[in-house]
Amino acid sequence: MPARERLPALSEQPEGTGEQVEQVEAPGTDPATSAALAADPATALTLLRTGALAVHGRVTDASNAVLYCTATLDGVTAPCVYKPVAGERPLWDFPDGTLAGRETAAHEVSAATGWHLVPPTVLRDGPAGPGMVQLWIEPDPQAPELLDLQPLDGVRDGWLPVVRAEVGGGRQAWLVHRDDARLRRLAVLDAVLNNADRKGGHWLPAADGRIYAIDHGVTFHTDPKLRTLLWGWAEQPLTAEALEVLAALAADLDGPLGERLRPHLTPGELAALKARTAALRTAGRHPLPSAEWPSIPWPPV
Repeated sequence: MPARERLPALSEQPEGTGEQVEQVEAPGTDPATSAALAADPATALTLLRTGALAVHGRVTDASNAVLYCTATLDGVTAPCVYKPVAGERPLWDFPDGTLAGRETAAHEVSAATGWHLVPPTVLRDGPAGPGMVQLWIEPDPQAPELLDLQPLDGVRDGWLPVVRAEVGGGRQAWLVHRDDARLRRLAVLDAVLNNADRKGGHWLPAADGRIYAIDHGVTFHTDPKLRTLLWGWAEQPLTAEALEVLAALAADLDGPLGERLRPHLTPGELAALKARTAALRTAGRHPLPSAEWPSIPWPPV
């Protein structure tokens, strides 16, 4: 599959957007609607794929164009994120115009695992041309923290050290993440996706108790590029659940899932995905950070 033709950069925002808006309350939406749709992916995908898109704002701290929208179908309105291909910044190591397709492919793989870590996501036309549309997930401000800085001489029980961090004044601390089954599933998914950008801000703990993973534009490269904060399980044995999921995923990649991914990935990328899945199954362990490329994303959060 050749790289998608790059569209002109967004020179102006679609009607209704605001330059400084990070998030606005869209009319006619209820947070409960988004939560219910996240639990009903088939309905959410239909709404995102065929609903009327309205742009309400722009996330201004994103590296690519990210528009806050609503999708409406049959009287149901839900908030969503729309990332037009036209707003993707060129990257030296990924083909132009392919990030939206990679995000869509990441959702397909996530759904196939049964973990549903990536919110419902589709590739469709929108006000600024084709792009990725994903159900908006509102993070729970009361959810326990999943990342922390802890003393070098005393990581608390239930936490796993990742890397030493400078905390000022010549002092260091461990950057740690929780020993959490939800994060552990995400670590496996990222290894499969070859995710080059699993920052701390790229997972969202929701009010339903689940974790949702976002921002998968730099995934599926043929070269090893895994960059993540979830190294706490490095070289530990995969769980029995993860091994079962990987076995089912390998079979699905040779069948319906592989066909669904073909519009979004090159033959080489699809072959590399199959090879990573097989290698994880054979090793039976979480991967180790590589010494040949940076293993921590920057900025990390």
